[in-house]
Order: sequence, then C-alpha cells, then structure tokens
Amino acid sequence: MATWLALAVVCSSPAGAAPRGEYDWPLRPRPQVVTPFDNPERDWLPGHRGVDLAGAPGQSVVAAGDGIVVFAGTVAGKPVVSIDHVGGLRTTYEPVDASVSVGRRVGRGQPIGTLEGGHPGCPASACLHWGLRRDREYLDPLGLLHTLPIRLKPIG
Repeated sequence: MATWLALAVVCSSPAGAAPRGEYDWPLRPRPQVVTPFDNPERDWLPGHRGVDLAGAPGQSVVAAGDGIVVFAGTVAGKPVVSIDHVGGLRTTYEPVDASVSVGRRVGRGQPIGTLEGGHPGCPASACLHWGLRRDREYLDPLGLLHTLPIRLKPIG
C-alpha cells in the first residue's frame, strides 16, 4: 500500500494573518490584478498600498472574509467600505457604493456593495482598490488568498 505525503507550496502571507482559505477574491469571477501592491519604504513616500482589480461599474463587491463592517461612507470624495477581521486585520474596498452599514457582521462572499467607475489610472471600465492593514501597517491583500493547489505525492 502506498503512503502519501501532502506537499504544498508556501507563499508569503501577512505575519499572523488568518489561515489561507478563510479569504477569497472580492470580485467574481476572479479578477485581473491591474495594479500590484507597492508599499513605500517610508509612510510619507508615494506607493500603492493595496491592489487594483479590474471590474465593471455596478458589479457586486463581496467581503473577502468574515468580519464586521467598521466603516461605510466617503473618504476624500470616494465611497469606501472597511471590514475588521480576526487577527487585527482590516480590509478596505473602494470605490464601493455600500449596501451594508457599520456594525453589521458579514461572511466571506457576502455582497457589501457595488463597484463604481472612475478610479484614477484604471485601465478597465472600473477598478476595485482592495487594501489590507494590520494596525498602521499596510500589507498585500493577495497574501490572504490560497492561490496554489495542494498536491499529493506518493512516498516510499
């Protein structure tokens, strides 16, 4: 009888982040990443503190993971939704016309609003800026996703 060993490729993820598999893409179907995460060396330097995902105006935006809505409003003229998750993580979604209110508990994949057009520099008809923070530290939200399959290999 063969013995099997599970092998998984481990990708870097935010330290202390919730286990992979508890988060998913905030747009369906899986969107194209049009602008990657680019965290500057210093807080005051330019960078891109999130990722931009290609979408369409009016497309449903869903919670990437289970959590509690802590903000649903406007910041600098842009509609934003923020969700707190276990482990001190906060995901942000903009520009999103919220369908949820502050204090509401949401589950992974649950609609939180609709995507609006007009994101500067977006090559698609609309882009979702998806961000992730722990306290004041910005992290790459793609690190939350389980993007590589687990493979079983025979041993012995």
